[in-house]
Amino acid sequence: MLLPTRRLPAAPARPAVHPHISSAPRSLRLRRQHGRATIARATSTTPPVLGDTLLGLYEKERLGLSRYADEESNEDMFWETLDADLQYWTRGLRPVQWYPGHIAKTEKELKGQLKLMDVVIEVRDARIPLATTHPKMDLWLGNRRRIIVMNREDMVSADDRNAWATYFSSQGIKVVYSNGQLGMGTMKLGRMAKSAASTVNTKRREKGLLPRPVRAGIVGYPNVGKSSLVNRLLKRRMCPAAPRPGVTRELKWVRFGKDLELLDSPGILPMRISDQTAALKLAICDDIGERSYDFADVAAILVQILFRHPAVGPEAFRKRYKIDVDSDCGKMFVTKLSVHLFNGDTTQAAFRILSDFRKGRFGWVALERPPA
Repeated sequence: MLLPTRRLPAAPARPAVHPHISSAPRSLRLRRQHGRATIARATSTTPPVLGDTLLGLYEKERLGLSRYADEESNEDMFWETLDADLQYWTRGLRPVQWYPGHIAKTEKELKGQLKLMDVVIEVRDARIPLATTHPKMDLWLGNRRRIIVMNREDMVSADDRNAWATYFSSQGIKVVYSNGQLGMGTMKLGRMAKSAASTVNTKRREKGLLPRPVRAGIVGYPNVGKSSLVNRLLKRRMCPAAPRPGVTRELKWVRFGKDLELLDSPGILPMRISDQTAALKLAICDDIGERSYDFADVAAILVQILFRHPAVGPEAFRKRYKIDVDSDCGKMFVTKLSVHLFNGDTTQAAFRILSDFRKGRFGWVALERPPA
C-alpha cells in the first residue's frame, strides 16, 4: 500500500535585490572591483610549500611573480583612471584661468616671427608634457621642423623618461631631455637644431646665396624653462629667468656662435583653458600664475593624486609631516596639517604641500604618461 505524500509548505519569496548604484567615479568603482578580485585570488591560492625543496622553490617563485604582476596591474590602473579622477574632483572647483595682457601681444608677434624660423624648439615640462603644449601649436607650425625639449628631466623617474621617449619616437618626433638649471642636454640640442635645418644653406648655395646662421625659435608655456635653456646654451645670462611664470615679456633674438640664432619668447597660453584637468596640472607644477587658482583646492587634489600614486602613497606623507593619515580625502589632510603646523591656516599648509612636491620631497614623479 502506498503512503500518501506530504506536501511541504512553499518557501517564502525572496525580496528582489536591486544592484547598488555607486555615486563614486567610474575609476574608483574599477579599483574597488580590482581590489576584490585581488583579495579573491589571494585567498584562493594554496599555502606555499615550506622548506628548500624544489617544489617549495617553484612555489615561492610563482608567488613572487604573482605579487609583481599585481603591483604592475595597480600601476596600470592608476594611469588609466587618473584623468577620470581629476575630472570628477575638479567639477565643483573654481576654473583655473590665467591670461596676462602681454601674452596676447606675444602671440601676435610670435606668429609673425614663425615665418623667419628654420626650426622650432618647443619646451615642455617633463612632468606634464601633454598639459604644457599649446592646443594650436600644430596649426601654427604646419610643416616646419620641430624639436621637443623635455625640460626638468631630473624631476621624473627613468620609467617616465623611457615611456615618453618611446611614445615620441613612434611618432617620428625628435626629443631632447634637458635640465635647464644645470645645462644637461643643451649641447645636444644645439647640434640637433643645426642638423634639422642643414638643408637651409644647401638651398641657398644652389641659388648662389651666401650661407646664414640657422634661426631657431624657442617657444612654450610660462615657467617651463625656456630662458634658462637659452642662457645655458649661450653660457652667459642673456635672458631674464626666474622660477615663476611671466618673467619674460618680450621676444628677443640672440646669437649662439656663428651658425645659430635663437629667439627667446615669453610663455604663451590659450586665452581660455577648456581642459581643467590640464589647468590643474599646470597649477600643481607652478607653470601658471598663482592668482589663477586656490592653493587649498589644488593642494587637496595633489594629496589625493599622490596617495594613489604607485611611487608615493600615504606613507610618504606620514614620514614627511609626522601625522597619521586616516583618510584618503585631500581636503581633510590639508586641514589636519594646518592644525598640526600652521595654527589652522589652510593656505600655509597647502603652500607647504605644493612646495614640497615641486622640490621633490615626495620623490621625483610625473603626473602624466603617454596615452594608450
